[in-house]
Amino acid sequence: MTDLAAFTAFSALHHASTPLLLPNAWDHASATALAEQDFPAIGTTSLAVAAAAGLPDGAGATRAETVLLARRLGSGPYLLSVDAEGGFSDDPAEVAELARELADAGAVGINLEDGRSDGTLAPVELHAAKIAAVKAEVPHLFVNARTDTYWLGGQEAAATTRRLDAYQQAGADGVFVPGLADSTVISALVKHIDAPLNILYSPSGPTVARLGALGVQRVSLGSLLYRAALGAALGLAAEIRAGRPVGGSGGAQVPTYAQVQNLSERPRRP
Repeated sequence: MTDLAAFTAFSALHHASTPLLLPNAWDHASATALAEQDFPAIGTTSLAVAAAAGLPDGAGATRAETVLLARRLGSGPYLLSVDAEGGFSDDPAEVAELARELADAGAVGINLEDGRSDGTLAPVELHAAKIAAVKAEVPHLFVNARTDTYWLGGQEAAATTRRLDAYQQAGADGVFVPGLADSTVISALVKHIDAPLNILYSPSGPTVARLGALGVQRVSLGSLLYRAALGAALGLAAEIRAGRPVGGSGGAQVPTYAQVQNLSERPRRP
């Protein structure tokens, strides 16, 4: 079980003078490399977990893979938050059991979303019940309650505040609204809620500094880093196939074999 001090430290990062910038890793090497860049906390991304297993994201199909990744990363020299989709069940007791497994693996936070693979939102009462069950089972685990009102579209402003109110009342430690980038709406939402607000970073949206000025306390990168890494790999393969020179300033940024190998030898959290 994760030490109580780790839970406390993770919670404190949501109340600092600047937003917690949470990069999302997809394996041991990416998590360790990010920690070496002085990111104190690392998240996982459900898209990468699903893609690695050849399974759909957001469909509740990757419970085993999610727990396995948490076990691989949970003892790393960083604070770990796990993207657990909707908890992989509509039974609050089963979601609470998952939360216990993740905490036992070393996670200090869990991300629970109310969006479903068919493009609908889970009933407010059901998602709130999941949150309450998790907090009853693992009180110190930081529950970041995500609503997909903006992500899915069609149910925004009023529906968002109604859902976030219910999730806070159920015990959520933080709330997450991916897809929201409007500064005016973000500012109003910060003033309305009592929990730290998490926004998903978008290259076309506000900067981290701007989000901090609006009162946002956590900024997640989601699947962005994983998709960027995949895109870079495809681009490099295409350059090589075309016979174009690679290297130079871009190639110098590619870690060597020895550097990647060395990531597996980094000290783990006591």
